[in-house]
Amino acid sequence: MKSTKILNKNSSLIFLLILLGFTILVTFTSEAFGSGFISTSFLKVLGKTLCLAIVAIAMDLVWGYTGILSLGHFAFFGLGGYMIGMWLMYERTREIVQTSLSEATIPPTPDEVIDAIGNQIFGVVGSSDFPIIWIFSNSLFMQLALVILVPCFLAFIFGWLAFRSRVTGVYLSILTQAMTLALALYLFQNDSGLRGNNGLSGLQNIPGMDKINQSFISIYFFWASACALAFFYLVADWLVSGKFGSVLKGIRDDESRIRFLGYPVENYKLFIFTFSAGIAGIAGALYYPQAGIINPAELAPIASIYLAVWVAIGGRGKLYGAVIGAVFVSLVSSRFTSGQIPDLNIGNYTIAWVDWWLVILGITFVLVTIFTPKGLGGLVDLFHKGKITGRYDRDFGPEQGSLRKKEASK
Repeated sequence: MKSTKILNKNSSLIFLLILLGFTILVTFTSEAFGSGFISTSFLKVLGKTLCLAIVAIAMDLVWGYTGILSLGHFAFFGLGGYMIGMWLMYERTREIVQTSLSEATIPPTPDEVIDAIGNQIFGVVGSSDFPIIWIFSNSLFMQLALVILVPCFLAFIFGWLAFRSRVTGVYLSILTQAMTLALALYLFQNDSGLRGNNGLSGLQNIPGMDKINQSFISIYFFWASACALAFFYLVADWLVSGKFGSVLKGIRDDESRIRFLGYPVENYKLFIFTFSAGIAGIAGALYYPQAGIINPAELAPIASIYLAVWVAIGGRGKLYGAVIGAVFVSLVSSRFTSGQIPDLNIGNYTIAWVDWWLVILGITFVLVTIFTPKGLGGLVDLFHKGKITGRYDRDFGPEQGSLRKKEASK
């Protein structure tokens, strides 16, 4: 009983200790600082997985705690990647152009340098002029600010229109999916200003770090991803563990009742939708320099559906469940889709696991939904079975297992 209470009250501490131990283990088995047991390529996979865990937390705040099934949060994730990708590509191209032009007999003018950079970046789409959206691409500070501001602005505008109109349920999900599809289709156009279908590439080449081995750059990004995951987990846990979190859960369970009690439901939903979009944008800004490339296909609606599946498999309404789901599905997916698992020959038919991965994911989702409705993270609740948990883990009421007021005050 005592250990159960400790586990419940210190779930965030336990999560941080596990994350710290995992980070130390990976560091000392990497090629940069250790034995090289973990290759640089797999280290990047682990770093990207931590970023996906961050966006899963954002999704859990919106869907698991507030009941808003958003099928557009990967669009915010992609926008964050595009914002940092613009600076990375501009600075990297500028270094190449300046090195090349420095050998000329006559020193180039600043305008000639800018034109050469524009031609290098946009020549693939038949242009050499910088679109207006690249106005801050030479400033790391401004692009980092846009990593947060652009997703938050889009989420705020969409949320303000949707929530003020009291669009809920499946209709809201369809609208978020339509928003994502519209954004992806726009970015596929060459005149979108972001190189159309070509996207932004070479993002793994960090400006000013040419002489640093990729193994070290990869471990730096892994550390940054781990720190960001720890930070946003603590912020999200603090957010949902107080009165604010209780209101969010109330909106999820009975929105009309919360509105009747006098709470500004639309404001709560708008805040959490916008806030989670900012988290998704930061996760994307950490993810794509490790991936090395971003294109409009990354923003396709199917990606946001995958995100919802991760959270459902992990267990929505539980932050650690969202992390477990994202990490589990991401790592298993990397094994199946990379061709690391040999094809299976069954008579005259060969099962190519690359082609069957989506089927396996769908079957896993159905099985988890049927047999473990609380997701993989719900397995942790087996340690709490039949025992009183924390103040915000159960509802008040006379039903068996629910909290009475005197129990909650303990």
